[in-house]
Amino acid sequence: MTDRAKDRARGTARETTPTTTPETGDGTRAVRAGLPAPVKNEPALPGPVFAAHFHLPGDVTGPYTYGRDTNPTWTLLEQAIGELEAPGREGVDTVVFASGMAAVSAVLFSQARAGDTVVLPEDGYQALPLVRDQLEAYGIRVRTAPTGGDGQLAALDGARLLWIETPSNPGLDVCDVRRLADAARAGGTLVAVDNTLATPLGQRPLELGADFSVASGTKGLTGHGDVLLGYVVCRDAQLAAGIRRWRKIIGAIPGPMEAWLAHRSLATLQLRVQRQWANASAVAEALADRAEVAALRYPGLVSDPSHATASRQMRGYGSVVSFTLPDRAFAERFLAALHLVEDATSFGGVRSTAERRGRWGGDAVPEGFIRFSAGAEDTEDLVADVLRALDAAVADRV
Repeated sequence: MTDRAKDRARGTARETTPTTTPETGDGTRAVRAGLPAPVKNEPALPGPVFAAHFHLPGDVTGPYTYGRDTNPTWTLLEQAIGELEAPGREGVDTVVFASGMAAVSAVLFSQARAGDTVVLPEDGYQALPLVRDQLEAYGIRVRTAPTGGDGQLAALDGARLLWIETPSNPGLDVCDVRRLADAARAGGTLVAVDNTLATPLGQRPLELGADFSVASGTKGLTGHGDVLLGYVVCRDAQLAAGIRRWRKIIGAIPGPMEAWLAHRSLATLQLRVQRQWANASAVAEALADRAEVAALRYPGLVSDPSHATASRQMRGYGSVVSFTLPDRAFAERFLAALHLVEDATSFGGVRSTAERRGRWGGDAVPEGFIRFSAGAEDTEDLVADVLRALDAAVADRV
C-alpha cells in the first residue's frame, strides 16, 4: 500500500506545503499551486475523489467524514486558489462552491442579518438585483451606488458589508479598492470584492485590504467553458468558518470532477490570460478608430476613464471589452458576421465570445451594447475578424 493509500485508509490528509514564495513568478505559481508532495508511482495531481462518505470508525476526528462537508479534491483546489489570490499571506482560507452565484450568496447571506445594511454596486452583475430583493426580504437594508468615482464611499455609514465589483460587469468601471477598504475598515464594515473579471493574476483584493475575494471560477480561472465553479478566499479562518458553515447548510458544493478540472486548468492560467489580455487590448485599440463604435471601455486604454485607477491596483486589465454599436439591428448584424467569435453569454474563455447584452434585460445598457471577451486566438486573426464583421454590418445597413 502506498503512503497516500495508507493516509486515506487512516482518514488523514497529506500535508501540502507551497513550493512557491511571494517572489515566485505567476506562471510558476499557477503550475505548482496546490500540488501535494510527490509520491512515487502516483500522479502529480491526484485524480478526483468520488465519495459520498468515508470510512469513519470510532470518533469523528480527521479531515474527511461526509461528502457534503469535505473532499480531498476540494482541499487541493482550495489550497491552490489561496496561493494564487494571496501568495505568502498567512491565515488565508479558501472555500469552493458549485457556482459563482453560490459563492456570492454565501458571503452576503452568511455575514448579514436582519437589521444590517449591505452596500452593493448599482452597476454590477445582472443577478445582483435578485440578490438585493432576497436580502430585503430577510430584513436586510440595501444601499446602492455607482462603481465609478468610488461612489460607494458615500453609502458606507453604519454598513455591515460592502460589496465591490471592479472592473464592473458589463460596464468596466473601476473603483479604488484600497481607498474603499480603508474607509470601510475605519467604520467596522467588512469588504468583499468580486474578482471574476480580473482573475487572481490581474488583481489581488486581499492585498488591497479586502476581507473576501469572491469569483466565478467558471470564467477566466478555468477558462475552457466546461466547468461551473465559484470560490471565496477569506482573510482568515474565522471568516472562512462562517462561509464554510453556509456551504454545509445550503449544500452548494462542487462536484469532484469539476474541482479536479478546475485545478488542472490552473496550470495554463498565466499562458491563457496573457494572450487574452493582449488580444483584448488589440481589439480595443482597433475599435477606437471606428466611427460606428461609441462608449468604448477597456481599462487598459490610456484614454479610458478608469485607466489611472486600474493601473495602480491591477496587474492586468482583463479580457473583456465593452462598446456600443448604433442600434440593435446593427449589433445583431455584427455578431452574425463574426467567424472566430461565438455568440455566448460567458467571458474569460480561450474562445472569444461576444453578445448584445441588452437581450437579457436587467442591465442598464443601450440596445446596441456589446460585451466582448477576447480569447486566445492569434491576435491578428481576431482583430481582422472583428473589423471585417464591422465592415459587413455597415455594408448591410438598410
